[in-house]
Amino acid sequence: MSALPVPGGAGGPIVSVLGVRHHGPGSARAVRQELERLRPDTILIEGPPEADPLVTLAPELEPPVALLAHVPGAPARAAFWPFAAFSPEWQAILYGAAAGVPVRFCDLPAAHSLAEDEDRGETGDEDRGETSGLRADPIGSLAAAAGYDDPERWWEDVVEHRGDTPFEVIAEAMAAVREGYEPDEREARREAYMRKTLRAALKEGYGRIAVICGAWHVPALTGPLPPAARDNAVLRGLPKVKAELTWVPWTYGRLASWSGYGAGITSPGWYHHLFGAPDRPVERWLAEAAAVLRDEGLAVSSAHVIESVRLAHTLATLRGRPLAGLGEVTEAARAVLCEGDDLAVELIQRRMVVGDRLGQVTDGTPMVPLQRDLRDQQRRLRLRPEALDREIDLDLRKPLDLDRSHLLHRLGLLGVGWGVLGESRGKGTFRETWTLRWRPEHDLALIEQAALGTTVAGAAAQRARDLAATDRTALADLTSLVEQCLLADLPQALPEVLAALSARAALDTDVTHLMAALPAMVRARRYGDVRGTSAEGLAVIVRSMLERICVGLPVAVTGLDEDAAAGLLKHVDAVHAAVALLETEGTGDEVSPRSRWLVTLRGVSDRQDLHGLIEGRLTRILLDAGELDDAGDRMARAMSRGQVPVRAAAWVEGFLAGGGLLLVHDPRLLSLVDGWLTGLSGDQFTDVLPLLRRTFGGFAVPERRAIGERVRSAGSGAREGQRQDVDERRAAAAVATVLAILGKDDG
Repeated sequence: MSALPVPGGAGGPIVSVLGVRHHGPGSARAVRQELERLRPDTILIEGPPEADPLVTLAPELEPPVALLAHVPGAPARAAFWPFAAFSPEWQAILYGAAAGVPVRFCDLPAAHSLAEDEDRGETGDEDRGETSGLRADPIGSLAAAAGYDDPERWWEDVVEHRGDTPFEVIAEAMAAVREGYEPDEREARREAYMRKTLRAALKEGYGRIAVICGAWHVPALTGPLPPAARDNAVLRGLPKVKAELTWVPWTYGRLASWSGYGAGITSPGWYHHLFGAPDRPVERWLAEAAAVLRDEGLAVSSAHVIESVRLAHTLATLRGRPLAGLGEVTEAARAVLCEGDDLAVELIQRRMVVGDRLGQVTDGTPMVPLQRDLRDQQRRLRLRPEALDREIDLDLRKPLDLDRSHLLHRLGLLGVGWGVLGESRGKGTFRETWTLRWRPEHDLALIEQAALGTTVAGAAAQRARDLAATDRTALADLTSLVEQCLLADLPQALPEVLAALSARAALDTDVTHLMAALPAMVRARRYGDVRGTSAEGLAVIVRSMLERICVGLPVAVTGLDEDAAAGLLKHVDAVHAAVALLETEGTGDEVSPRSRWLVTLRGVSDRQDLHGLIEGRLTRILLDAGELDDAGDRMARAMSRGQVPVRAAAWVEGFLAGGGLLLVHDPRLLSLVDGWLTGLSGDQFTDVLPLLRRTFGGFAVPERRAIGERVRSAGSGAREGQRQDVDERRAAAAVATVLAILGKDDG
């Protein structure tokens, strides 16, 4: 603690400045104890003053939580101020609420800091006073002076593992480190505003003021303060924006320093444990680690725990530490509990050292309507936000699961990636598998989209309309948007999206764009059927697009090189798979989509100017569809001696792209491929080898084995035929001798 002398005699106001380390359990415990001793009549805390009205909500919140400041209409300009249960500032807030003491924030207003971020082109988490720049790391400097090579370990030994925090010593140490230091422009503004807030509290007549701030700022708030006019000059003319603030849930994963938070810590779970278990923390920690390992099926006994505790204390003693720290307990757990298994150590690191805790805010917390609607739906659908990955399987035939699917798809359309859709374990279109993980950024994304509507469904529908109205949206993206609207059950947006799609498709002359767009349209039509959602007008657009593809395909296949042929072939396969999902019957005199598509492929396949890859693939598609009875003759022509070997290899690659079992079941086709390969010269074989490897390497192992066995058996049959072509007269003597040996001689 550092007391600021104030004119007015011995009975004048006293200001106690408590320098802390943000998110330090030792500092948090010491701050709470010191406040109970000082009994201040007001408390000033480092943070944005616009959040003063939100302080009264703190006792109802479940940390970790964060203050979120954002600029309405400019979602990229936002900042977070996180708090954990072991944050000294949080404990000061809770003390003030319990004791009825006013609590204010005293840092530079978010209206100014967010405007400064815009000027510098920066966004992101507020750094809690640990400003970047050229100044030295104060904790590192003090640790080095004490002979420590690790600043974190020094802070733990000096502060976190003590029963109290030596505020006076920290203040003196920081004054020594800051001697001769000139703050940068941003830091000077922050500290000037802190002093301005302090002067205002003194002017209001408070007699016992407690200031909770980062230890680095203590020297700027103690001793003789600079004239108020000088600080006012520093703050004059600052850029300003409109900022709105609220509380949002936070996670220990985001609190960890590796997540990018400037004043983060590497081990929030460990610090939470130290704060919650001041007595016997090592024993309690290792016992909990053993429980975590047992939950994963690992055999860990009480004897393991006792031995690991003994080892941790021994390591601390050998290293001259007052108490075993995270390093010692981790080494003890690795050696004894995990028996050297790095995967088990990683499990403890993820579950305990960092932790999976997700904070909670109450219904009374300021929220945009979109956030509140999502909160209501999460309760109705029994989908609790969690910090760790959680996998759920949805059966879309069940109303509850269907509503869950609609919600997750709507959030995806809004850019809120709470759920990631994976491959369903079940078969059919009635199942979905999602992986859910809530991140603090999702609240910011909801705030960004708040202008679109007051409900998730309304906002998602408006988002779809906005995307459809954008000229820059590609045709394939529009078809994907139709699919999203059906998956998210947004019938109110579908007419405008379909109208935009129809207009764009009518103007797009690139057949590959149409081919890329058609599969999503067919899937969308199918989803409209299985989910019971209406997609009127979709069938007309699908037929129109397919007709234009059939008309444009003969031109698109002309004059293609290898890369272009491979690219077009992907579109052909995708369209062919999509057409298979359409009904096979036409309406009245209309030709069915499947028949129209196959007629087009048959006409193209008869051309002589096709790339070998295209011709081979079309031949295979038509053969599998039952539209060809001369596939063998076509293969024979493609692999005749008059063809260039590279083109023949490309033909084979295209033909066999549908799978290699055809060669197992059709001896003639296998014989043609085998004869072509054996007829190649050494140089020719070398030229086509990369294509052959790519072709046969794409087959499943059982397919390759079956083809090899078929070739071997065919070769054995040929050799057997050669053995039957013998001179019987010359063999008669040998046969007679063998019969005699076997006792079969009749003579």
